[in-house]
Amino acid sequence: MLTQPIQSKIDLGNGQVISIETGRLARQADGAVTVSQGNCMLLATVCANKEPKEGQDFFPLSVDYMEKFASAGRIPGSFFKREGRLTDSEVLISRLVDRALRPLFPEDYLCDVQVVITLISSDPEVMPDSLACLAASAALAVSDIPIKEIISEVRVARVEGSYIVNPSRTQLANADMDFMIGATSRNLMMVEGESKECTEEDFIKALEIGHDAIRTQIRAQEELREKVGIKAMRDYPRPAQNESIKQKVNDFAGARVAEIARSASSKNARTEAFDKLKKGTIESLGAELSDIDKKLAKKYFEDLKWEVVRDVIVDDRIRLDGRRLDQVRPLNMEVDCLPSPHGVALFTRGETQSLTTVTFGTPLDELLVESAAKSEYSKFILHYNFPPYSTGEVKFLRGPGRREVGHGNLAMRSLKQMMPGSDYAYTVRVVSDILESNGSSSMATVCAGSLALMDAGVPIPKHVGGVAMGLITRADGKYAILTDILGDEDHLGDMDFKVTGTREGICGIQMDIKIDGLSMDTMRAALAQARDGRLHILDAMYECMPAARVEVKAHAPRMIKLFIDKEFIGAVIGPQGKIIQEIQRETATTINIEEVGNQGEVSIFSPAKEGIDKAVAWIKGIVSMPEEGEEYDAKVKSIMPYGAFVEFLPGKQGLLHISEVSWKRLESLDGIMKEGDMVRVKLIGVDPKTGKFKLSRKALLPKPDFNNEGRGGPRPERN
Repeated sequence: MLTQPIQSKIDLGNGQVISIETGRLARQADGAVTVSQGNCMLLATVCANKEPKEGQDFFPLSVDYMEKFASAGRIPGSFFKREGRLTDSEVLISRLVDRALRPLFPEDYLCDVQVVITLISSDPEVMPDSLACLAASAALAVSDIPIKEIISEVRVARVEGSYIVNPSRTQLANADMDFMIGATSRNLMMVEGESKECTEEDFIKALEIGHDAIRTQIRAQEELREKVGIKAMRDYPRPAQNESIKQKVNDFAGARVAEIARSASSKNARTEAFDKLKKGTIESLGAELSDIDKKLAKKYFEDLKWEVVRDVIVDDRIRLDGRRLDQVRPLNMEVDCLPSPHGVALFTRGETQSLTTVTFGTPLDELLVESAAKSEYSKFILHYNFPPYSTGEVKFLRGPGRREVGHGNLAMRSLKQMMPGSDYAYTVRVVSDILESNGSSSMATVCAGSLALMDAGVPIPKHVGGVAMGLITRADGKYAILTDILGDEDHLGDMDFKVTGTREGICGIQMDIKIDGLSMDTMRAALAQARDGRLHILDAMYECMPAARVEVKAHAPRMIKLFIDKEFIGAVIGPQGKIIQEIQRETATTINIEEVGNQGEVSIFSPAKEGIDKAVAWIKGIVSMPEEGEEYDAKVKSIMPYGAFVEFLPGKQGLLHISEVSWKRLESLDGIMKEGDMVRVKLIGVDPKTGKFKLSRKALLPKPDFNNEGRGGPRPERN
C-alpha cells in the first residue's frame, strides 16, 4: 500500500490544470484515483474478482457514476433527503464511460469488474462528465487489473467558430457543437453528442482535436502508472478450450452458415434456421458430449457464424436480407393515425416500428432536471419504451433500463435542435413506443418524433431524420459500410454509429468503434454514406408531412404567452391570488406567471380558444394604462345619487357623473342603469392631483338639436 500520495498533472492551457492523484483515498480498492480541476473533484475506484464465477461465459463489467449533493453544498430534495437510484443524467455518464472502457479488457477475461466514479466536490463551471472516463481509466492504470490499453475521454465544443476542449459550463451554453470523444492513443473508441446542423467535415475536425487532447491525458496516466510502479498485470484463469471440437463445428456448419447468410430471409426465418443448424451441429458431435464441451461447441458455433457472415457480406456485397450495402429498407409512415393524442406518427422501416405521440402541457408540467451542480426545468421531454413483445420475447415489464435511457437521450438531443425557443408556450412530451424492432429503433424514434411534432402543430422548421450505420473490416484491407443495419449486423460489425440530422447537417451522433486503426478516410466514407441514407429517409418524411400544421388540432389545448412589465405582476395576481383565481375561474383557463428578468411571463392555457381570448383581454386590461379619449366597455359596480362608479378596465374604476350619462338632465339614475349593467364610456379626463378617472357616456351619444327655446329639445307646453 502506498504511504504517500502520488500525482500527475495535465496542463489544459489558459491556466487550467487537471490533477490526477492516487494513494490518499480508498486505498483498499484495486485502483483508486482522484481527478481534480478547479473545485471539481472525482473519486474513481475499480475492483475486480480474482476468479470468474463458475460457468460464467461473459465479461461482467459494471460502471456507475454518482453525484453527491454534498459536493455542491446541497441537501437532496427527495422525501428521504438522501441520494437514491441513479438519475438519468448519472446513467448517461455511466454509459459514456462503460462504452469506452469495455473494449479494453482481454476477450478471455471473465472476472467481475466494478468501476465506481463519485463526484465528491463540485465546481459550477467545470463539467464533471468530461473528467469521468479519465478518472476511471486512471484507476485502472494504477491497478494490476489486465487491460490492453489506457484511454481517456474529452468534450469538444465549438463556440463562436472556435473548437474548445473541455469547455466551461458557461462556454458550453453558447456552443453549436458538443461531442464527447473517447479514444486510446491510437484509435477512437466512442463518440456521442449533438450539433446545430454541422457538416461531416466539422465533425471530423472535432474528432481530430479531441484525439490530440486525449493523447496528452494518456501520457499523464502512463506517468502516474510509472510512479506507482505497476510492472505487470495480474494473471487470471482462461476459459477452457477444445480445438478438436472447434474444428468439428467449423467443418460441419461452415458451408451451411454461409448458405443461410445468403438466403435473404426474414429475421424470424433466419433466426429459426440458425437455431436449427446450431442444434444439428451439437447433435453431430455425439450424445456423449459433456456439458462443458457442449457449452464450448455453442460458443464455437457463434464465433463461426460471426466470421462467416462477415465474410459473406464483404465478399458478396449483399446483406443478410438481400439488400445492397447502401440500401435502406422499405419505408412506411403515417400521421394523425390516433384520434385523441395531440400529435401522433407511426413510422415503419423494414422490421422496425415506432408509434410516437406528442402531448402538450403547461409550464407546470415542465421536467425538473436535478444534479449536484444545478437544478433546471426542461420544457421538452422525450421518453423511449422498448417492450419485450417488440422482439417477440417474454420478459418482466420493468422501468426503463440504461439502454432505454440512452436511446431516448439520443433522440431527444437530435430533435431538440429544431424545437422552438424558450418563448414557445407549451411543455412538449414525446413518447416513442417501439412496437417492432430489428435494427435501430432509436433512429425510428427520431423520424417518428419529427413527424409527430409536425402533426401536433409544433413549429419545427425542418424534419430531423436518422439512420444507423455499420462497418465490417477485414485484415486483407477489404471493408463494407452498411446503411440501415439489422440487429444481426449490429452484433457483427466493427463499428456501429447512428447519425441524425436535417438535409443541411448533423444534429446528433452516437458511435462505438470496436477495431484498431480506423482511418479518417474510412470515417469520411462512412459519414458520406450515412448522409445519403439520411436524405433518402428525409425525402419520404417530407412526402408524408411536408410542414408543421399551422395550428394545433381542434381537440388540443390552446396556449398563449404574454409578457408584461414586472410592476404589474402583483396586480394580475391580486391580494392572496384573488385576481388570478377569478380570471381562471371565469375563463376556464390555467394561468402561470413567472418573473423573467424585468418582465413577467404570463402563460395562458385552455382547451377552448374563447377562454384564452377572454383571459388575454382581462390581463391586458389590468396592465393597460388608460388613455384620455379612449373608449371602453364598462361594468356598473355601484350607484350613487351623483352618478355611477364603473369598472372600465380590470381593476380600474372611474366615476360616471350623472351629468355625463345623458344629454338630458337627470334627477337620478333609477330606471336608467343598475349594478351589473354594461355601458360604453369614454375617458374624458384624469384628475392630476388624485389620479381619479372622469368618464362620460353622453360624449358617445348623438348630440341633439337645440332650438331657441332651450337646451335639450323643445320646452314642454304649460298647462
